[in-house]
Amino acid sequence: QQNKEVDESEEEDEIFRRKRLTRKKNRRIKNSGKKSESDKAPSGKRERHRKAATKDQKEAENKEKQTNKKKKGNGESSSSPSASNSSDEESLSEEELERLKEQVEEKKKLISTMRNKPWRMAKKLTVLREAQAFVEKFEGALGKGKGKKFYAYKVMMAKKWVKFKRDFDNFKTQCIPWEMKIKEVESHFGSSVASYFIFLRWMYGVNLVLFGLIFGLVIIPEVLMGMPYGSMPRKTVPRAEQATAMDFSVLWDFEGYIKYSALFYGYYNNQRTIGWLKYRLPMAYFMVGISVFGYSLVVVIRTMARNANESTGDGDDNDFIFSWKMFTSWDYLIGNPETADNKFASITTSFKESIVDEQESNKDENIHLRRFLRVLANVLIICCLCGSGYLIYFVVKRSQTFSKMQNIGWYERNEVEIVMSLLGMFCPPLFETIAALENYHPRIGLKWQLGRIFALFLGNLYTFLLALMDDVNEKLTEEDVIKNITHWTLLNYYNSSAVKNSTFSPPPIDPADVPRGPCWETTVGIEFVRLTVSDILVTYVTILVGDFLRACFVRFMNYCWCWDLEAGFPSYAEFDISGNVLGLIFNQGMIWMGSFYAPGLVGINVLRLLTSMYFQCWAVMSSNVPHERVFKASKSNNFYMGLLLLILFLSLLPVAYTIMSLPPSFDCGPFSGKKRMSDVIQETIELDFPAFVAKIFSYVANPGLIIPAILLMVLAIYYLNAVAEAYQHANAELKKKMQMQREEEKNKRNNKATTNLATQDLEDFLTPSAKSGGQSQPTADTKSDSTNKNSPGAKEESKAKNSNATCPGRGVTMAPPPHVTITQPPRQSVKASSPGRASSGTSPQGLHPGTRKGQPCN
Repeated sequence: QQNKEVDESEEEDEIFRRKRLTRKKNRRIKNSGKKSESDKAPSGKRERHRKAATKDQKEAENKEKQTNKKKKGNGESSSSPSASNSSDEESLSEEELERLKEQVEEKKKLISTMRNKPWRMAKKLTVLREAQAFVEKFEGALGKGKGKKFYAYKVMMAKKWVKFKRDFDNFKTQCIPWEMKIKEVESHFGSSVASYFIFLRWMYGVNLVLFGLIFGLVIIPEVLMGMPYGSMPRKTVPRAEQATAMDFSVLWDFEGYIKYSALFYGYYNNQRTIGWLKYRLPMAYFMVGISVFGYSLVVVIRTMARNANESTGDGDDNDFIFSWKMFTSWDYLIGNPETADNKFASITTSFKESIVDEQESNKDENIHLRRFLRVLANVLIICCLCGSGYLIYFVVKRSQTFSKMQNIGWYERNEVEIVMSLLGMFCPPLFETIAALENYHPRIGLKWQLGRIFALFLGNLYTFLLALMDDVNEKLTEEDVIKNITHWTLLNYYNSSAVKNSTFSPPPIDPADVPRGPCWETTVGIEFVRLTVSDILVTYVTILVGDFLRACFVRFMNYCWCWDLEAGFPSYAEFDISGNVLGLIFNQGMIWMGSFYAPGLVGINVLRLLTSMYFQCWAVMSSNVPHERVFKASKSNNFYMGLLLLILFLSLLPVAYTIMSLPPSFDCGPFSGKKRMSDVIQETIELDFPAFVAKIFSYVANPGLIIPAILLMVLAIYYLNAVAEAYQHANAELKKKMQMQREEEKNKRNNKATTNLATQDLEDFLTPSAKSGGQSQPTADTKSDSTNKNSPGAKEESKAKNSNATCPGRGVTMAPPPHVTITQPPRQSVKASSPGRASSGTSPQGLHPGTRKGQPCN
């Protein structure tokens, strides 16, 4: 098939060359005819009359032939029987049908592979039009006659299927959420700002799937099939809190009715099965909590792998950057003026990005001063990180003392969230100011800034968790005391009622009056929900005050101010990519940690991401300006994904510690009454599976198998990493070889061009001397030479002279060869010398001066 395609392409090239030659000939004939019109006007008229006469004669002959054919056909049809005629037509039509089918399929294949042909655009267009015309002409003819309708139906359905796939692809593109908004932002602010919104959209999709898992498998079954509100103590507001359970201040702190709702861990019952479906809610809660981390891990790793494949699949495009952008950037499918303006702005921004990259690559600076400033900047940033961690630990410890006090104010209740939000708001600008000392490339500086803000957020989060674990341990000790009080209260109530009236059973105690424990899981979930909500509010207030109101002030007060507000202080705000990205990653880490203790937290995060997309897109387009040092984002977004993967792993550690080590609360949550939360798996295996399954799980959970499996995985990862590095090294060597080969071919071409120019200059230098020597001879000699020009000796003589003139020796002056008489007959392959040159003599047979044996004359 490949040879066939090569032959077809060669035939099509030959056809195209012939057409070009015929066009050139026609043009030459037309030009020569135009030149000779003025000299040969009467002869031109005669020729026109002759052509007209010949045309009339040809038309008459064609008409006679057609009439004769019709007569012959009518005579044959009248003489021959109808059955034989119909069979001949059917046989011919079948042969023609097969031939046409093959030709139509070949033309269709040619049309589909036209883009891959290494032809010029003019040839592609002509061949494409011819192929399309052929298909349109003969494809309809294939559907006529007996047995051919099915083929026509298949052709029609194939066309409709292609059209349906194209329309469906367009529909899928239109269904991508916020695509036009992101394109508009990218056209005005560059790919780096657009990468944040693409990352935000991806996070929205991941959280939507997590919300579907939690909402469909945990919240809905508990609400529909579980015990209703007020039926048990964990689903009832205590009697002492019912008076203020609906106050706004209480609800704002996620206390009151919100605390005893399906939003938090403590609302769910510990019944093994609920409802008529016998739904195992504790097992579902545990598996959904694990699957949240598992799904997130798989999605992040798959996205990183796909980004890596996309970045390596495009190849190296560092050559001819500006030429590619200049000649291939415009999209000729644009028909909207506004879209055209956006595309123009996007191309301009891409040129700015490339110019900045080129300037940064050619920068020359003082290395020692730069290193000193970078070390100083890192020392200052480490001091800031340590101070923020100590401040958070101090505030959390003080909040524990405030929680034991009564009648505390709003600030004391929310001091931890306020301090963490303020640190997240003011530390990134401080880091950016310190980073100005380093003078990195914008892309490298962004990565350093992201890493520092990530360290800030992570340190703050883990400091908060360490302080929170102290609070959890205190609540566990308090829970042991309350557990004994609860048991003694219920025991005394039923015993006293039984003594007073032994005939009647005692009335059930009101769930609001039962003493209950602190439920540390719900307390942890409330803290995470508060942090999330406070982070949302601080983000929105920062955008409104720091971006929108600042832009309004600069825009309207610039006309009546003492200095230029747009060029100086305060100017318009730039979009903080690093702060927004790290805020999004930090918030997602809190969602992963808090979703196990507050199942409704994922729903809050979905609403936050949905509103952030619209709110931040509006703020960017209305209040921000592009960065002064515009830079483009990398092809793969793996730096963001790497930070997200790290925060996912670090978020998994506290949840895994609480599941495997800490005892659950005795009166709240689906795991109450068990020593560890993980005991629900063992209980399910023992009660719901056969005995051999329990043995299999016990063998699998044996440390003697787990440790070798982990070692085997580590060795496999090491081996695959070594293979990947070897492949990368081989690819780098192959690129170097290809580059060297390309440079060698380029040098050969350049050397060939220079040698051609040198030989041309030598020929131009030698031809005047040859002409002058020929003109100095007497006229008689020239006449005799011209008469003997066609003789074989003269041909050999002129050939030898031309060869000696064009191939001078090395280091020998260009002297004419001696005149020697030829005594040997020449070969038939020797051609005569070009006219206009005098053949005064011949060169002897043998080597030319300055050439070696076997060396060609170039």
